[in-house]
Amino acid sequence: MRINKYIASAGIASRRKADELIENGNVKVNNIVLTELGYDVKPGDIVEVNGRPIDVEEKKIYIMLNKPTGYITSVKDEQLRPTVMDLVAEVDARIFPVGRLDYNTSGLLIMTNDGDFAYKVAHPKHKLGKTYIAKIQGFLTRGKIAKLEKGIDIGGFVTSPAKVNIIKELPKHTLVELTIYEGKNRQVRKMFKALGNPVVELERIAIGDVKLGRLAIGGYRKLTQKEIEHLSKA
Repeated sequence: MRINKYIASAGIASRRKADELIENGNVKVNNIVLTELGYDVKPGDIVEVNGRPIDVEEKKIYIMLNKPTGYITSVKDEQLRPTVMDLVAEVDARIFPVGRLDYNTSGLLIMTNDGDFAYKVAHPKHKLGKTYIAKIQGFLTRGKIAKLEKGIDIGGFVTSPAKVNIIKELPKHTLVELTIYEGKNRQVRKMFKALGNPVVELERIAIGDVKLGRLAIGGYRKLTQKEIEHLSKA
């Protein structure tokens, strides 16, 4: 948040008066007198006006994004690839993605500025189900389904029992609905690869009872209060 807006949001002065306070040397950031009018306050910054620390409690934002493939789930990317932040550039808050969807995976991604909420949603100890639709090569036998439902070794890690539902068998592929309860890196892809059925396409359609629905690809919306409460309590 720009420093003059930060000072105004704390109820100290208007933005114009805040600029005057900075010009007069009355504002410090991290114990250093601020001289830059356009300074952006960063998380962890300690802002003082006339020797008194001030703070702004940001309004909590909770957003559901339908992430397209070809975007990195990150605030920044060293390789300068598109990130999910590009899709929510109009949101006037410092939000961040909760968990990850890999570059080639699409679907439901939650973004927020509420760290406690993000922890509850993302941490595997809360066992919040994440549901995916996977298009895989080949077909699943009853034996393979049983392995998924029991837990499968994906290389040094055995997954928790998953829920499996065969949606449709195509000539060379199968559409599978899969619900998992962890969030290991590329977990769904590793699970099907371990069965000999590599994933061709992958989309996350739900987290808990919060569903992607008909949200347009690349579009986003605010979570409802009911959805927020569900994810917080799940």
